[in-house]
Amino acid sequence: MSAPPIVWYFDFVSPFSYLQFAAYPELVRRPEVTLKPVLFAGLLAHWGHKGPAELPTKRRHTYRYCVWDAARRGVPLRFPPAHPFNPLHALRLAVALGATYETVRTIYEFIWKEGRSPADEWRELCDRLGVGDADSPDAAAKAALRANVDEAIAAGVFGVPTFVAGGELFWGVDATPMLLEWLADPALFASAAMRRVDSLAVAAERKA
Repeated sequence: MSAPPIVWYFDFVSPFSYLQFAAYPELVRRPEVTLKPVLFAGLLAHWGHKGPAELPTKRRHTYRYCVWDAARRGVPLRFPPAHPFNPLHALRLAVALGATYETVRTIYEFIWKEGRSPADEWRELCDRLGVGDADSPDAAAKAALRANVDEAIAAGVFGVPTFVAGGELFWGVDATPMLLEWLADPALFASAAMRRVDSLAVAAERKA
């Protein structure tokens, strides 16, 4: 049986997206996988929740965890000079260049392997990609990025990185083994335990 089409939604601002991309190159390079940049802030705004870097104690924990997890996985990681940063230009550039594996890898390694600023060193990043600073993404690239965000929201994507396959969502680098197991056995979510949590009742809701 052929593998289903898979979409990987990511944002360069997310260290977890970088970790997944770097730790599972054979997965993101599969022919059935399409790489789609999205603006994480757009997802946060739609679902009405905060990113991990917006809560001071969670920010510190997240950064420590990423450094620890990268070392554990053997993935080179160096945080850029400041985080979070505005990823819009890098996202639009990736879209304009077709969001190929090579393009995405170049941008990720510039930011997260070398620890460089995509804002302060924009010209250097463009040179690395072989495009002139004047070749800034046009209106079509901007519209395509917005369409990616709308598509992700319609699929139920709430964070990055997220793989979407067969209508199922696999969020976060730690969910990668679950995705791989599901690809090997699409009946993974058909067990009684899985069906029970799918329809679990809500006993209390937090008031706004």
